[in-house]
Amino acid sequence: MREKPTRVARRSFLAGAGVVAAATGAAALTARGPALPDQAAALPEPADTPSDSKGYRVSEHIRKYYRTTLV
Repeated sequence: MREKPTRVARRSFLAGAGVVAAATGAAALTARGPALPDQAAALPEPADTPSDSKGYRVSEHIRKYYRTTLV
């Protein structure tokens, strides 16, 4: 009896195509460089006047967080 040939070649091709696609995507993302270096200048300035509102306030630790999220 003859054995069925395995489809290793097709599996290898599909696995290789997935690796190439992932590498291409990673290369495209890293080749662009920094997103927007002027984003740090666009952060809101703090309001020095104290207010009684309990809404959102930009403080120094929030500005520091914003700086760490820049890519």
